[in-house]
Amino acid sequence: MRIVGLTGGIASGKSTVSNLFKASGIPVVDADVVARDVLKKGSGGWKRVVAAFGEEILLPSREVDRPKLGQIVFSSDSKRQLLNKLMAPYISNGIFWEILKQWASGTKVIVVDIPLLFEVKMDKWTKPIVVVWVSQETQLKRLMERDGLSEEDARNRVMAQMSLDSKRSKADVVIDNNGSFDDLHQQFDNVLFEIRKPLTWIEFWRSRQGAFSVLGSVILGLSVCKHLKIGS
Repeated sequence: MRIVGLTGGIASGKSTVSNLFKASGIPVVDADVVARDVLKKGSGGWKRVVAAFGEEILLPSREVDRPKLGQIVFSSDSKRQLLNKLMAPYISNGIFWEILKQWASGTKVIVVDIPLLFEVKMDKWTKPIVVVWVSQETQLKRLMERDGLSEEDARNRVMAQMSLDSKRSKADVVIDNNGSFDDLHQQFDNVLFEIRKPLTWIEFWRSRQGAFSVLGSVILGLSVCKHLKIGS
């Protein structure tokens, strides 16, 4: 099984690339979707976050007011680190189970879309690693336009994450998203061609088909040994 790591930064266009993978028939495990699920009202993650940040982060429906929580944690390194620490175990477990579901269905190639891929050390489980990169100037401009933020608020959110230049230095594949959508799509097509190449032997043995092959070989070997023992 080939597990492709996809990451980037806020307003880099990572979600656009993630959607292109989905539209091309490649299953995507989205950490943001998992994070929303583990923060639903009454869940373990919800209880821990409310206990840490207080009920003022809740909507009248008792669901977490995500924009309000975002304002709190992006303005404070310590609070952001606390939130990441509280949520990490739940998100990691959620991602693991989503990958396991894809493995059980026989999927050979999946994309794991994780904004904090390097920060939570998930990069060691993914290959290749695809980073969607833009310049910081482009990132700030797009974020301000998209979310209606002031330059200060946008900069706080950008600076709260690992820099895209640092992520780019750790990538196997870099998608430069400073240009047009056509430019992005052309680069994506090249990435898609690469990840659809035949699995390596290691990736094959990690797939469901490979596991069944190993199991079948073990059963056959035990059967042969049993017959040899009986014959002697």
